[in-house]
Amino acid sequence: MTAELGAFALALALALAVAQMALGLAGGRRPALAGAAEGASVGGFLAVAAAFAALVVAFVTSDFSVANVAANSHTAKPMLYKVAGAWGNHEGSMLLWCLALTGFGAGVALFGRTLPAALKSRVLGVQGALGVLFLAYTVFASNPLARVVMPPVEGRSLNPLLQDPALAFHPPFLYLGYVGFSVVFSFAAAALIGGRIDAAWARWVRPWTLAAWAMLTVGITLGAFWAYYELGWGGWWFWDPVENASFMPWLIGAALLHSAIVTEKRGALGGWTVFLALAAFTFSMLGAFLVRSGVLTSVHAFAVDPTRGVLLLSILGVAAGAGFALFAWRAPTLQQGGVFAPVSRESLIVLNNILLTAATATVLLGTLFPLIREAVTGDTVSVGPPFFALTFVPLMALGMLLLPFGPLTAWKRGDARAAADRLKLAGAITVAAGVATFAAVEPRKALASAGVALGVWLIAGAVAEVAERTRMFRAPWAEVRRRLTGLPRGAWGMTLAHAGLGVFTLGAVFETSWKVEAAEALSLNGKLSVGAYELTLNEVGIVEGPNYLAERGQVTVTRGGRTVCEAAPERRFYPTGGQTTSEVALCNRGLDQVYIVLGERRAGEGGQPAWLLRGYFNPWVQLIFLGPLLMAIGGLVSLSDRRLRFGVGSKA
Repeated sequence: MTAELGAFALALALALAVAQMALGLAGGRRPALAGAAEGASVGGFLAVAAAFAALVVAFVTSDFSVANVAANSHTAKPMLYKVAGAWGNHEGSMLLWCLALTGFGAGVALFGRTLPAALKSRVLGVQGALGVLFLAYTVFASNPLARVVMPPVEGRSLNPLLQDPALAFHPPFLYLGYVGFSVVFSFAAAALIGGRIDAAWARWVRPWTLAAWAMLTVGITLGAFWAYYELGWGGWWFWDPVENASFMPWLIGAALLHSAIVTEKRGALGGWTVFLALAAFTFSMLGAFLVRSGVLTSVHAFAVDPTRGVLLLSILGVAAGAGFALFAWRAPTLQQGGVFAPVSRESLIVLNNILLTAATATVLLGTLFPLIREAVTGDTVSVGPPFFALTFVPLMALGMLLLPFGPLTAWKRGDARAAADRLKLAGAITVAAGVATFAAVEPRKALASAGVALGVWLIAGAVAEVAERTRMFRAPWAEVRRRLTGLPRGAWGMTLAHAGLGVFTLGAVFETSWKVEAAEALSLNGKLSVGAYELTLNEVGIVEGPNYLAERGQVTVTRGGRTVCEAAPERRFYPTGGQTTSEVALCNRGLDQVYIVLGERRAGEGGQPAWLLRGYFNPWVQLIFLGPLLMAIGGLVSLSDRRLRFGVGSKA
């Protein structure tokens, strides 16, 4: 009965989305209807929440009469993964998408009290239209609560690769980011319908963009961390097509954040900001299509279903087509805003946007080129890390090089020499870091040392910006302390985000350039050297987990004859799905990690059993995940600034 109530709630949500769309768009001209659109928005969210709760209950109680549960759950599965199974599949993930979509619409209704009535009504109307598209798809083509005629006694369980804490929390954060850009899309479309883009509009858009971008940052980081330690290949990012699908809206969202600042502060770049707002959610919808259509092969993909893929592509075409058609209609009538000199903060942000959008274009080309080539010629090709290293990395390196100048350059008309003077100390630290890295780290690599210098430059530049704001080197300490405590949270958030990018850069450069790996088939008490560390395979035994059997190795990690870590890598077999996975062991050594993978059993010397043991020394790899965390925290700190809260904007 719970599943039927959930299915009814889902159908009710679709009806309310239709009402929200009609009432919201009509309420832009007839204010009496606007309140009804708000009620429909909140009601739709509650209905989808009820449907989602019904699906979770079905998973928790192992109700195998629900087709989705039978295909993705098992009675022996731990409770966390029973709950996560609700969104660890195509149908459930689309319901989670709809929950986030309607939730953001309800957020506008509840927290947008200071929005102009006409704009708010149109935003809810556009959000309702998006809800109609995705809820109709979920109800008619991807119902997560559909029953089976002959329920099985036992389910088939969730993919073992997805039975991991990082993957349990990765989709909710990812969708809060993905779908959070739907509100930005709705704001852009609503403003285009009304024909007005101004500083007040940009102020209302920025907090929603910040929230979506910060959540997407967390989601991508969790996904990268999962790939790092769950797949067992020793890396953290492989330019996988589905990884790219989440990375593209993140890049466009970063460009939108900076562009919206110019529109808010100076009234300029209004048309460009609207374009980016439309593009951010368009890339999110493209990601949904790539993950679920089966057109790309990836361990991250949810489904291989061309029919439903065509429907998702149609939704993408309708939503994005309508948005950009509105833009083409209204763009010539939009006000141009204030002018600014070639050397100014506005100019640097424009250059930042050009580089970010160009970088997004290279990722898009690398992701879709194999599909285009196969469709045109029938040839199968792959685009891997070398392409992105030659195209994406130089663009981002140039953007990072210019980034510290932005906050230290004046609006409208800046002084390049003055900004450079404020960064002299940061520049000296950067050069020293690059030279010291090249001289001290073996093997010596000039490009890698330049990458380290770039990371230090970003961190030192962020500190220099705080020092300039507080007059740290020119005022008494009491005055500096007063200025430090008086800095707005938005400024602290920007500093954390920029410094976090530098921290990530340091980790990525060190891990990529000075990583050491080794592999060998070892019998018991065999040894493997990985850089300065030695791994000794002491024992391999059989252990039983809640829904798997595993070979667990006992590995001692030593350095210079001293034991630094005891590790227990596993090779798990899941009887229900007949799948085998590797569970790596991580030995933390400060910022470094020794990464150990136990491979398959084979015959060794003298007929003794041996196991393939692979070891990696990953220097500074912890920074790869700490950096994005700092960036996300920076976004949330900025969001907590009184001037950027969702309800603020009446003065503007």
